[in-house]
Amino acid sequence: MSKAAAAARLVLAYLSWPLVFFSGLTGAYFAFASDTPMIAFVAVYAGAVSSLFLLERTIPYEERWLQPDGETANDIAHTVLTKGLVELAALAGVIFPMLAARLLQPVAAMQFSLWPSSWPMILQASLAVVIAEFGLYWAHRIAHERLFFWRFHALHHSVTRLWVINTGRFHVMDSLFKVALSQIPLYLLGAPLQVFWWLGAVTAFIGILTHCNVDMRTGVFDLVFSTPRLHRWHHSKDISEGNTNYGENIVLFDQIFGTYFNPDRPSSTDIGIKGQIAPDFVGQLTQPFTRDGVRQILGRQPKRG
Repeated sequence: MSKAAAAARLVLAYLSWPLVFFSGLTGAYFAFASDTPMIAFVAVYAGAVSSLFLLERTIPYEERWLQPDGETANDIAHTVLTKGLVELAALAGVIFPMLAARLLQPVAAMQFSLWPSSWPMILQASLAVVIAEFGLYWAHRIAHERLFFWRFHALHHSVTRLWVINTGRFHVMDSLFKVALSQIPLYLLGAPLQVFWWLGAVTAFIGILTHCNVDMRTGVFDLVFSTPRLHRWHHSKDISEGNTNYGENIVLFDQIFGTYFNPDRPSSTDIGIKGQIAPDFVGQLTQPFTRDGVRQILGRQPKRG
């Protein structure tokens, strides 16, 4: 590689994270101001995914991860049919407000008027990210520390390569748990629908960035946001490395609760789980509900009858 090519690659490595993230949020601003906000946002999101797909082939972090792993169809199915539908339902502001009202009737009977609706939207959205992150952090941490929840979350960690397409590889129960813990507090505080749009936008762009196979130099952003560098450590097979960096969007609570991990060396490429996940989409959805399926997920031999 020539010096000019190496210099260009380095510049792209430093610029790619802020360019994708902040241009995505800029696109979201115009999308939400349009007559068809959700359709426009999907177009912006598709553009960000396409950009990262090209960057993965221009400056990949791990060349080996460019090779197919046989899971692409499953990854897309989980993104669209499980995580995607759960988050769209929550974003629409219909299912979870009703659920919150039924489950939390004594509180829900009060008027939800605690939200600072007079603040500029950028401050409201920032507050929503912090409040939601507390629930996301603990939902994620519990999923690693409690076997009942790990049976669902293991699907996400079963990948042996990280790339933009497997961002949404989550079991539906895992997604419901995270959405409930992160968004119900916002409903109870009376946050308006547009705040949920912005929370969804931030989560969407951070999500594809944390999983992309791009050699990004994120520097100071590692202290605030969940970045590809930090999230690769989280996917490490080494449990002392993997049980860290639980933050979905920001790492504030990792910093507070002592789970922030960012050593001065390249982040792990030895990722995956010790157990085994079913090879097909339907099997991956049903596996956590059977005794032998759970044993497979945990890497244990099935019991003999």
